[in-house]
Amino acid sequence: MIIEAILKINPNAVVNVSGTDIDTCTIEWLEGTAEISKADIQAKINETQYQRDRAVAYPELKEQLDLLYKDMAADKGDKTGEWFKAVKKVKDDNPKE
Repeated sequence: MIIEAILKINPNAVVNVSGTDIDTCTIEWLEGTAEISKADIQAKINETQYQRDRAVAYPELKEQLDLLYKDMAADKGDKTGEWFKAVKKVKDDNPKE
């Protein structure tokens, strides 16, 4: 995940990483790659994990569309509908930090 986070920050980075824990790993910056702080790398790791957690928590798209259809047919295309409740639960359970 460390290299993935580094490449999300700088897609052209050339690095060697020894270790899997950001606090104790050794990062060797190669070919003139500007160093990125471990705090910035950790922030990107957290952001990426948050996005993954939220993405897998949402109902499948076909289920969401079915909920939307049923809500619209029942005149509940607002915050009282089941689709809104399902999406709100995911957002509440996985808040942005």
